Amino acid sequence: MIVASDLMGTLTTGSPFLGLVDWVKHNQSKFRASLYMAAIMPSYVLAKNGMIDWQAWGQKLMVDSLAYIKDANPEKLSQVSEWVVEHDFWKKRREDVVERLIKHRTQGAKVYIASSVVEPFIEPFARRIGAQTIGTPVEIVNGRVKLVGELMANEKKIEQVLSRLGVDRVDVAYGDTILDVPLLEHADHPVAVYPDAKLKAFALERNWEIIGDTPKIG
Repeated sequence: MIVASDLMGTLTTGSPFLGLVDWVKHNQSKFRASLYMAAIMPSYVLAKNGMIDWQAWGQKLMVDSLAYIKDANPEKLSQVSEWVVEHDFWKKRREDVVERLIKHRTQGAKVYIASSVVEPFIEPFARRIGAQTIGTPVEIVNGRVKLVGELMANEKKIEQVLSRLGVDRVDVAYGDTILDVPLLEHADHPVAVYPDAKLKAFALERNWEIIGDTPKIG
């Protein structure tokens, strides 16, 4: 049995950006962390009010914020990733959904967290529940963390899942936004988790299982 789950919004309400800024605040510079927060406020207001796409904004924010890790090396990136998960992702986890994934694993399923989030930020979360990761790979070049290729989002996410696992479908999939439809449509049992309004309508039309109420953006 193969189970695939999105991360952001599905397993946690945390934020890669906020987790990384918190690390900067406690390990590099409180002043710089404050500047980073101030700099994103105008675009945050636009995204919150629907004037720019919320999901695309969040993804770009994550990618841009990787530059906050100064003089990066594998050890530092690992430390940052543990901090992001311990102080943000895990604290804000959706316990009901996490428990379901753990139950799947204890019953013998192979569980994968499939997300556009960079893989180092997923791995500490995945270890806590005994899952494996399929995320956006990164590399360290001249002390900077950079993406390897494109974000593992939308259709590219399900392409990677099916390609890596060598299957045409998965048994169960969990997602929270309309962007997760490609993943959910390739599951025998799709589950919409605290879905956005568009995914909720889509799930109701197809009689998919729904967990939780539709959240408000921001």
